Amino acid sequence: MPYIIETFDKPEHQAVRQAHRPAHLDFLARNAQLLLACGAKLQDDGSDMGGGLYVVDLDTREAAQAFIESDPFYQADLFAQVRITRWRKAYVAGQCSL
Repeated sequence: MPYIIETFDKPEHQAVRQAHRPAHLDFLARNAQLLLACGAKLQDDGSDMGGGLYVVDLDTREAAQAFIESDPFYQADLFAQVRITRWRKAYVAGQCSL
């Protein structure tokens, strides 16, 4: 069962995000097989909102928690809040999974 992981950066932590972005991107590349989708949340003008969204193919909430805790952004104490929500995959890339 997939999980959605939504992250919310601490205020005034854009420098932390930028400093750890290369390691974060390496982490995503190493875990690409688990990612159904992921990316940064943006303002309407395209600027960084300070947080992200991951849709991960993991079997348990504990695995989703372990996944986000191994992200360099998490380890750099970037996040003020992390929400993990179980998700039912209905459509991905135009393909029905129901």
